[in-house]
Amino acid sequence: MRVTLLGSRGSFPHIGPEMMRYGGNTSCVEVVGSDGTVVMLDAGTGIRNASSAVDKTLKRMDILLTHFHMDHLQGLGFFAPLFNPNMEVHIWGPPSTTMTLHDRLSRYLSPPLFPVCIRDFTCNLHFHNAPRGQFKVGGLEIASDVVCHPGPTMGYRVSENGSSLAYLPDHEVALGACHFPNETAWTSGYKLTEGADLLLHDSQYNEQEYSDKVGWGHSTPRQSAQFASMASVKTLLTFHHDPNHDDDTVDALVADASEVANGTLVVGGAEGMVFDL
Repeated sequence: MRVTLLGSRGSFPHIGPEMMRYGGNTSCVEVVGSDGTVVMLDAGTGIRNASSAVDKTLKRMDILLTHFHMDHLQGLGFFAPLFNPNMEVHIWGPPSTTMTLHDRLSRYLSPPLFPVCIRDFTCNLHFHNAPRGQFKVGGLEIASDVVCHPGPTMGYRVSENGSSLAYLPDHEVALGACHFPNETAWTSGYKLTEGADLLLHDSQYNEQEYSDKVGWGHSTPRQSAQFASMASVKTLLTFHHDPNHDDDTVDALVADASEVANGTLVVGGAEGMVFDL
């Protein structure tokens, strides 16, 4: 299973030289299974850089959306496979009791917000509610569940041949956990994350920023490292970097988080990183 980071920012920064090492595209991760199965995790601006988009032998891909905030959707209308009549695309997202997935995505993919509508996609398109449980996509085992973030939000775990990736890009892990990080039973996302080889986790704020934004749905790198250690994760990639944090700031936050990681390797998630699990 190969994991490629295509975008790791939260929201949309003004990108200058001071932000080039971590990049400026928003959340998107490409996962390719050993049998060629392709899963895209979120569809931020980074999805335009997916290698699978130019693979002419590929006949199907799946897009797993965590939620419907714009920084996780804005690449959809620019994604070439959606305009390929020979491609089968399956889009998964959080379920709703009031609106279909198609109708919720249509709020963005229609005028006046976007000039192209879903009906203009020429691929063989399918929509699915992501279950709170397990399902398969090709040779990949997927687990999904609701996590703590404003609006219905899913976290995902992708596994193959005993290796696993946990993906929680927008997640306020400390909210609602009375004794975080010393209690696992009521900690959001714990079951998805436990024992994962690689965890991509929301690390948007520094500690002072978080104190002013409790309830906004995001975490700090220190909280992410404590969560990863609590869940016995091998490697944590800090993710969903604040759009105002330059490369040096992210470096410093990663170094600070490493001090509380207790055996988990902490790495700043940057565009272009590739991991073979």
